[in-house]
Amino acid sequence: MSDASENPAASAAPALFTWEFATDPYPAYAWLREHAPVHRTKLPSGVEAWLVTRYGDARQALADARLSKNPAHHAEPAHARGKTGIPGERKAELMTHLLNIDPPDHTRLRRLVSKAFTPRRVAEFAPRVQELTDRLIDGFAERGSADLIHDFAFPLPIYAICDLLGVPPEDQDDFRDWAGMMIRHAGGPRGGVARSVKKMRGYLAELIHRKRENPGDDLISGLIRASDHGEHLTENEAAAMAFIILFAGFETTVNLIGNGMYTLMLNPAERERLQASLAAGETGLLATGVEELLRHDGPVEMATWRYAVEPLTLGGQRIAAGDPVLVVLAAADRDPERFPDPDLLDLGRRDNQHLGYGHGIHYCLGAPLARVEGQTAIATLLTRLPDVRLAEDPSDLRWRGGLIMRGLRTLPVQFAPLSGR
Repeated sequence: MSDASENPAASAAPALFTWEFATDPYPAYAWLREHAPVHRTKLPSGVEAWLVTRYGDARQALADARLSKNPAHHAEPAHARGKTGIPGERKAELMTHLLNIDPPDHTRLRRLVSKAFTPRRVAEFAPRVQELTDRLIDGFAERGSADLIHDFAFPLPIYAICDLLGVPPEDQDDFRDWAGMMIRHAGGPRGGVARSVKKMRGYLAELIHRKRENPGDDLISGLIRASDHGEHLTENEAAAMAFIILFAGFETTVNLIGNGMYTLMLNPAERERLQASLAAGETGLLATGVEELLRHDGPVEMATWRYAVEPLTLGGQRIAAGDPVLVVLAAADRDPERFPDPDLLDLGRRDNQHLGYGHGIHYCLGAPLARVEGQTAIATLLTRLPDVRLAEDPSDLRWRGGLIMRGLRTLPVQFAPLSGR
């Protein structure tokens, strides 16, 4: 591995992973793209990893079979043991999910779970997303103020994914509590997240047992049926798949809605452009607009962990076998070599092959559902609360610490109160 002594530019790199960086990482990423596009750094956890910041290198890395998703390939020193991946997933026997495995197991499991995210199934689920969206807005519309994270962006994907998995309504608030623990402790001590993961694992084991006895038309029942039909999906695999759909699916959508609404409120001309389009009954600008929000300040800052299975060269840097690699999606999606005026928000941007949902065989399986949730949430908020505005100065808002996700802790807003529907 090279270090700063071998790469003089790296010694002048801007400070990473500070609170100032969390608020606005884009200037630092611009520096890295220009001076050290594949940059070795020590993360707050003490783990050393390579950060990949240019679009071309990022796209290559995301599809490179020499970069494994399996943590077994991490040549981890003792001080780094257990500090990558999702806290608690190993002890909870939840490792065998799509973010931790390679072909051929990845191919088999993805084929099974992809049946839940077909265009037909997502289209059938869209009215339920609209129903949840309206119900949540009804809960605060008469107040004239809300925290769009706590009151809206957070519960919407939780309840949607619980419906998709087949979690009974009476148990869904437990899931909301566990998910809340994961978000609150993200970027802090891993123990808080691990405790929530353990509770969720126990519940999923019980739910899988109940669904095996009394299956329904839901994702967990579908996974069990596939297992029973000779696909050899173990209970641990079924639990891990259900867990990662929840874990990977809810926070990305929380941040898509939160970051998206925040960005629109900071860009009034583009926001008014979108509201005019929606008022005219058009959907085209909403569709391209959500893609632009994903590119401009997306919910996933870095792709999940990869590990070199053999020595390779990326962006001119020699990466040793066992080294961790983090593809910085937020940096790649503002690469001026790929996107003209990358810091400019243009909701009508057409050539927008952003990496917000990844690339290659690990492209986000739930992207179609997340797009439906994001489009429905943003369109409904802008339509029903047309004068929604920030209730605090942007400099007073705080972003959650953490490595993979990018999202606001709170998003307080004000608007003209609505009378009951």
